Amino acid sequence: MKFRVNRQNIPSGAHSPIQVVEQSTGQGVGWINRYLDRDYVRRLSDKTLYSYAHSLLYFVRWWESVHHTGDISLADLTESTLLDYVRYQSGRQPQPSASTINDRVATADRAIRNEFPDAPCQAAPGFHQVYLHRRPLGLGRPRFELSRLRVKEPKLTIVPLSVDEVARFWASFHNARDLAIVGLMLMHGLRSAEVLDLNPEDVLLSEGQLRVRGKGSKLRYLPLAPETTQLVDHYLRLERPNPCSAALFVVLKGPARGTRMTPAGLRSLFRYHRQTTGIQMANPHRFRHTFASDMVRAGISLPALMQLMGHADIETTLHYVLVTPQDVYLQYSRAAAQCIRPQSRFPS
Repeated sequence: MKFRVNRQNIPSGAHSPIQVVEQSTGQGVGWINRYLDRDYVRRLSDKTLYSYAHSLLYFVRWWESVHHTGDISLADLTESTLLDYVRYQSGRQPQPSASTINDRVATADRAIRNEFPDAPCQAAPGFHQVYLHRRPLGLGRPRFELSRLRVKEPKLTIVPLSVDEVARFWASFHNARDLAIVGLMLMHGLRSAEVLDLNPEDVLLSEGQLRVRGKGSKLRYLPLAPETTQLVDHYLRLERPNPCSAALFVVLKGPARGTRMTPAGLRSLFRYHRQTTGIQMANPHRFRHTFASDMVRAGISLPALMQLMGHADIETTLHYVLVTPQDVYLQYSRAAAQCIRPQSRFPS
């Protein structure tokens, strides 16, 4: 039995358009689709539903290999169900990353809880413990929480591009559209999806502002750098086809000319320029990392950087605060020069 994620045009507003179905019959996997329906009613985005559906697709494939059915029953769920699933994920080749395993297990846990609120599979002996949790920077009241089954994730290390790498990659572009896309990532920290979702009315050139739809459709307004303003203005006046779709960045050539640029098209664009320049680390999110690291080094406050990046939690922003020995020395020298010092009691 094989399963796949399917997008359906369902007229009812109570059912998710993203479904997990059995491939040969097209019949939906009930317990998964009921969970997706619940989150659809909660107005989660299609991208989030699609991510959840794929995470549950991995689980139902494993479940079917063990129980020979895609349906789950309360009698088959045990305290070691999720633990067995973690073992299975950890033993696969190529092995998924720790964060991927944790996302898949957490999604499966929520979907099973939605179907069976009293299911015992969440409790894995030896994996639950009570710990003291405090907000980043020591803010807020400490609280006790119950940890869930998780694989230990390695510490996230942010590696920005060097000045030379940025210059070489930047020099490989020859039109304003592509330069504007890279500029929005490098000088404003936009995610690739945020760039592709932009419309011309989101670029407020006269006001020097940019309106961005972030995760969860949250709006934020960013200041536009003069260089980015010039690139976007040049693209709008000279390169953007007319007529075309409502998108800001559109396909410039071929049968799809004038249609919104797709994620696959953006990946292809970066892939080509990585091969041209030999800078293998140059991807859209790496430019976002580079922007954040540059802002931190320039002395921007964490709350301001959090707003610029569109983070919901300042703990995510803290990942970009990398302090090198040189940074420590420079900041100490700057601070020490302003400190009150006692007069020496010894002749010089």
